[in-house]
Amino acid sequence: MSGTTQAPASSYDAADEFLDRRTPAQRVQTTLHRYPWLSPALVLLLSVIVFTFLNENFATPNNLSIITQQVAVVGALAVGQTLIILTAGIDLSCGAIMVFSSMVMAKTAFDSGLPGWLALLLGLAVGGLAGAVNGLLVTKVRLPPFIVTLGTLNIFVALTLLYATGRTIRDSELVAPLALLGNTFTVGEIRITYGVVVMLAMYALFGFVLRYTAWGRHVYAVGDDAEAARLAGIQVQRVLLSVYVVAGIIFAVTAWILIGRVNAASPNSGIDANLDSITAVVIGGTSLFGGRGTVLGALIGALIVGVFRNGLTLAGLDVLYQRLAVGVLIILAVSVDQWIRRART
Repeated sequence: MSGTTQAPASSYDAADEFLDRRTPAQRVQTTLHRYPWLSPALVLLLSVIVFTFLNENFATPNNLSIITQQVAVVGALAVGQTLIILTAGIDLSCGAIMVFSSMVMAKTAFDSGLPGWLALLLGLAVGGLAGAVNGLLVTKVRLPPFIVTLGTLNIFVALTLLYATGRTIRDSELVAPLALLGNTFTVGEIRITYGVVVMLAMYALFGFVLRYTAWGRHVYAVGDDAEAARLAGIQVQRVLLSVYVVAGIIFAVTAWILIGRVNAASPNSGIDANLDSITAVVIGGTSLFGGRGTVLGALIGALIVGVFRNGLTLAGLDVLYQRLAVGVLIILAVSVDQWIRRART
């Protein structure tokens, strides 16, 4: 009887002794692996403090309002991008899907006289269909996500230009529901658009889904090790396809936010949105190798990019320096991710 209880106790003692021998760097490494949003949160806090000291206008309610509104579109795209990157994929076509969906919403309502809410639903369906195309090419044809979405990026850009015929649907031509998310309300002295509220609602929803539902656990499992997930009974291809479809719908919701943000539907909006969304996700601590990350980290990453660009603009630096800063952040984030991944061994 005593022999059966002694063995577990000794094994626990050995584990505790091993953990106690870890260096401070190894402890930090393990903590960051467990909480991937923590390091970008520290970067965001530090950057806010620095830019506040550098420019007295940075922390004003008006400037904070500008930052939140600028982050809304990229932050919303980053929700869908996070889902895809968690499966060890990537979506270069997200910005093109967003713009194409926005033009479908606006033109069917203005040119075809479709009621605004029906035009919105049609745009969501178009986004989901575009995501399904990407998902089918990845799961059925077995093409790499990078190649698939690089190809569909060009396809959706071409479809947008052909469908829009180079014409922008301006604010006076927009049907009321489509411009709804551009309306603002105040929280204290900060003006918030309804587009920001929709973005935050998506983060809350998918934060819950990824953490507390079977589908969310399957997404992490597929990204961490697809073969092990298959052997565990998970329908890997079905999960991957569902991720791309859900992401496409998210990109279409972002199209609605974009219309409200610019108060128009233009085929030239969101040119760099795909790269900005990837930047936000990577800086936010989500691993490009899949299986590790959170949507909270993506939100923090989007805020970091917004804060850096706004702060450097207030400092009077050229836009080239903004790109330089964001590029350095990306390299540092991927380097930290590689270092954190070693904690698993």
